Amino acid sequence: AAATVSSLLDGTRRDAFVRSVREEQERLRQQYAAKRDRPLLPLAAARARRYPMDWVTEGPLPPPFTGRRLLEVSLAEIVPFIDWTFFFTAWELKGRFPAILEDPKYGKAARDLYDAGRRMLDRILREGRLAARAAWGFWPAAVDGDDIVLYADAARGREAARLPMLRQQGRTGEGEPCRSLSDFVAPASAGSDSVGAFAVTAGLGAAEFAASFERDRDDYSAILVKALADRLAEALAERLHLLARRAWGIEGAGEPPLEDRLAGRYRGIRPAFGYPACPDHALKRVLLDLLGAEEVGITLTEGFAMLPAAS
Repeated sequence: AAATVSSLLDGTRRDAFVRSVREEQERLRQQYAAKRDRPLLPLAAARARRYPMDWVTEGPLPPPFTGRRLLEVSLAEIVPFIDWTFFFTAWELKGRFPAILEDPKYGKAARDLYDAGRRMLDRILREGRLAARAAWGFWPAAVDGDDIVLYADAARGREAARLPMLRQQGRTGEGEPCRSLSDFVAPASAGSDSVGAFAVTAGLGAAEFAASFERDRDDYSAILVKALADRLAEALAERLHLLARRAWGIEGAGEPPLEDRLAGRYRGIRPAFGYPACPDHALKRVLLDLLGAEEVGITLTEGFAMLPAAS
């Protein structure tokens, strides 16, 4: 954190900074100690209040294909899908793009950073420094309790993967559902539902390109490369999700405005393991094995960190 290091290295600010941090930590400790545990519904009661999907009206759509496919995408194709807001967040510049470029406090630094980022992105495209690939697919699926079960083929004779899902257990108003992602997959009795999944990377080549700057002690450019690879991976996820929705017949042929895409104003979601609705990171291994994601260069380290930049 650049601001923290700067404050600690500045002899005129260090003591006051350390004091303010300790005071803030003490405030947070007291605030946490004063909190009362939120009462939870018993799991059986929460399951009885699952979200009431009308599978007759909402009948599942057939997927465009079954199984997995590999995909290589040009970086130029996914650049329009970049959400630049989180590029600035990586540099501790807070604000939404493009408004941050005119921010009274951060505007000058944001404009300089954006210009540097665009120049580096142009070089990446011109020299072909990074590669973007994806593994994606659709599988027959059904819900079993709170588990989403994916089957190896349309006959549904063999499970390909089983994904346990968390269910809300907070006490809410009478009649309010306790949701789980499993509520939005049809039970076997309601018809033949499917689930789509993908893993993407736009970071192939990023480590080597960043290392070339680090050897010259140009850490700024090295960090730019890594931040852009992260943004390109997210952009590819957004682009591939749009392709999947179109192939599935739940998105029209027109190009949704960027602001609508970034705000999720479309039918369909793309939850990722590690988020509150499906917090178990260990399931990444299950999903990546199902997708054969190593064939496009995506691997998991022992601590389940995803390498290279992936979504």
